[in-house]
Amino acid sequence: MPNVLLPPKESNLFKRILKCYEQKQYKNGLKFCKMILSNPKFAEHGETLAMKGLTLNCLGKKEEAYEFVRKGLRNDVKSHVCWHVYGLLQRSDKKYDEAIKCYRNALKLDKDNLQILRDLSLLQIQMRDLEGYRETRYQLLQLRPTQRASWIGYAIAYHLLKDYDMALKLLEEFRQTQQVPPNKIDYEYSELILYQNQVMREADLLQESLEHIEMYEKQICDKLLVEEIKGEILLKLGRLKEASEVFKNLIDRNAENWCYYEGLEKALQISTLEERLQIYEEISKQHPKAITPRRLPLTLVPGERFRELMDKFLRVNFSKGCPPLFTTLKSLYYNTEKVSIIQELVTNYEASLKTCDFFSPYENGEKEPPTTLLWVQYFLAQHFDKLGQYSLALDYINAAIASTPTLIELFYMKAKIYKHIGNLKEAAKWMDEAQSLDTADRFINSKCAKYMLRANMIKEAEEMCSKFTREGTSAMENLNEMQCMWFQTECISAYQRLGRYGDALKKCHEVERHFFEITDDQFDFHTYCMRKMTLRAYVDLLRLEDILRRHAFYFKAARSAIEIYLKLYDNPLTNESKQQEINSGKFLLMLQSVKRAFAINSNNPWLHECLIRFSKSVSNHSNLPDIVSKVLSQEMQKIFVKKDLESFNEDFLKRNATSLQHLLSGAKMMYFLDKSRQEKAIAIATRLDETIKDKDVKTLIKVSEALLDGSFGNCSSQYEEYRMACHNLLPFTSAFLPAVNEVDNPNVALNHTANYDVLANEI
Repeated sequence: MPNVLLPPKESNLFKRILKCYEQKQYKNGLKFCKMILSNPKFAEHGETLAMKGLTLNCLGKKEEAYEFVRKGLRNDVKSHVCWHVYGLLQRSDKKYDEAIKCYRNALKLDKDNLQILRDLSLLQIQMRDLEGYRETRYQLLQLRPTQRASWIGYAIAYHLLKDYDMALKLLEEFRQTQQVPPNKIDYEYSELILYQNQVMREADLLQESLEHIEMYEKQICDKLLVEEIKGEILLKLGRLKEASEVFKNLIDRNAENWCYYEGLEKALQISTLEERLQIYEEISKQHPKAITPRRLPLTLVPGERFRELMDKFLRVNFSKGCPPLFTTLKSLYYNTEKVSIIQELVTNYEASLKTCDFFSPYENGEKEPPTTLLWVQYFLAQHFDKLGQYSLALDYINAAIASTPTLIELFYMKAKIYKHIGNLKEAAKWMDEAQSLDTADRFINSKCAKYMLRANMIKEAEEMCSKFTREGTSAMENLNEMQCMWFQTECISAYQRLGRYGDALKKCHEVERHFFEITDDQFDFHTYCMRKMTLRAYVDLLRLEDILRRHAFYFKAARSAIEIYLKLYDNPLTNESKQQEINSGKFLLMLQSVKRAFAINSNNPWLHECLIRFSKSVSNHSNLPDIVSKVLSQEMQKIFVKKDLESFNEDFLKRNATSLQHLLSGAKMMYFLDKSRQEKAIAIATRLDETIKDKDVKTLIKVSEALLDGSFGNCSSQYEEYRMACHNLLPFTSAFLPAVNEVDNPNVALNHTANYDVLANEI
């Protein structure tokens, strides 16, 4: 029944269907659909069938919805309404490419339909079809030139396409239509001005940008941003005297912003150390409570001058009790001379405070309060923890706890030390102690849950989080609803270590779903931001979404999923003991992946293992097609530089003689290529001499696991020797403690050490 015109009664009913849909009165809408379709003359009316389907979709009846919409489209394929509705249905299922096709078909039938054009433009910007978005916005501007969204949307299209001149012309033309009194501050007009200025700066129109910001300064709400923009532009234009005044004013507003000091130094073009120090001294006098002007010179000065300034800095902060003092100074720890001076100063403070309550035994005047010694010991615990001297760190933190057993920061630090040692059960125990001192503190609660997960205490971590989640639902479900991805990624790692791969993969997919939802959520902002004129925030949102999957949470979940899938492929969960062989048609795909990885980091230890295993696998397959063999041979020669695998591996070992991670991978491959070299390979992997740079807990545990998992064959006696050597090196690390009340079986120890892979990226 194509192109049937409904009589007035049914036409009015159809309009009411549309209104019900817009007002979300879906049941009423279905009643009106029934009233039209129950008439035998209009039982097959395409547009009504389509609207019935769209309404059913809103009620969650997806299958019926598709059935009615497709039936309606078949009955009236020339109807723009049917195509539009089909597009809306596809959009609700996130099938954006299909929805765009439907909208384009609808526009062929009604090229000036505003609603279809708007819906099309939303999908185009969502899919980043910027050229198509620009064309659609142009059509909307022609049809509705009086609406500001028409102008703004068209200008944004040019901005995103980096056609700054056209974007600025459109924005200025639109700005001139806005009736705002010169001295009145209007938020939306202010945002328009700032967006204009952002486009100018991105186009490197510095002089124009400066003149623009000065002209409309009184009409901009964000006065701080105006000053920051002025300082940035004046600096780039070389107007240094004016820039210096701007940055001085900014420092007066916020004396703790490091960026302002960087701008001031560039503007003043200070050449000597003394001049720089003088500037910081003057600012310190003007802002006596500010930490930054007294902290920054510590990066600049060496030797005795550093000792003098550091002595003053430390005394003030210890006296008033500043818990984040070590964090403030941590960036200095790359310099061994400065570390030695800090250590000497603070240990002397501790000795003197214990005997006479002064920082130095030669002082007179008012004595230091008992809390000063407490903060000194707290600092020393952090200091020695940073240096890897865990016994000393524990001594100092235990002394502090003995004097003040009610301070959360002390127990928090003790837990952190045990985490760095590698004793994650003990770390979780002390973090639990910390949170018990303040059960209403959500931060310490979250930290405790995180430490429990790292000790594979999943149930306990969930119970800990349940103190702050919604009642009536499990903590795990509620944390998923809240997109609490730190918890989920830690759960993934815990499940992975416990071998519960199904649970781990479930969490991986939950995290992936969060990122999909975040991408999808931007849909609502395409119209909202133009309506509210939050244009700078909108462009920032689009740029963030473009790099969303670079986020650490996504990377961590994706990496775990890849590792699990690879493990399951290599060792399927079946009763068959026979390992799957590499599949004679995937070699070229493998080569493609190998080349990409090689281009990113040719010296990666895991990649080195993959290269040798891949090359060995290729050489073991003599029945490959000639063309495949030729391509593999040519490409592998570029990587191996015409060397045999043994020579390639030896070169790798020589090139990385001080890195334990690389030595471990090279030693594994030595044994893989020649089983008779087991003793030599183990000797290389278990080196602990002074030349090795990365003797941290994480790497040492990896070596011990390799001695047990068959990477070097049967070597239980060598494992025990290595465990004892590591125990002497790290006496508090539970992975290297002698087994107590455990079966005398090295596999038990393997399970014990496997819990500590979590230390990656933490030490």
